[in-house]
Amino acid sequence: MTALLKLFLAFLKIGAFSFGGGYAVLALIQKEVIENNGWILPKDFIDIVAVAEMTPGPIAVNSSTFVGYRVAGIAGSAIATFAVVLVPITITLIVSVYYNKFKHLKQVNWVIKGIRPAVLGLIAAACIKIAWASIVDIKGIIIALMVFLGIYKLKINPIIAIIASGVLGVIFYGVI
Repeated sequence: MTALLKLFLAFLKIGAFSFGGGYAVLALIQKEVIENNGWILPKDFIDIVAVAEMTPGPIAVNSSTFVGYRVAGIAGSAIATFAVVLVPITITLIVSVYYNKFKHLKQVNWVIKGIRPAVLGLIAAACIKIAWASIVDIKGIIIALMVFLGIYKLKINPIIAIIASGVLGVIFYGVI
């Protein structure tokens, strides 16, 4: 199977099962690109997440573009990006037509209530895997706790937290 076809199928699967979007999709991306296909190393995945987080757009799209480029250049990035958005766009178009007609049904609400906890589980799994790979020493633990407390308790803007983390990285790892 060619690299482009493998990229297409992997990211089509990711796009098809990326309920909840954002961080919920990270566990799926990680499984496909690291464990199933070995396209990148776990430490590189953290860099991809960081870059995807800092660039405009959905994390799944940014990640797929980056991985696709690493695997097969510009064609790979185009194929992976197209594949990851194909199913969600199709589903969104279909749901947008029919949701208003069926949103009052109990069964529709049951499905939505069932998907919500699954999305939380996906996000938690991705967070734990990323934490194990990215927090390698006490300095990393300090930065992670400061950002967590700053965002969770003090309601600091995540952009400010990312910039502050970069500054702390320079101080902790470059200066000290």
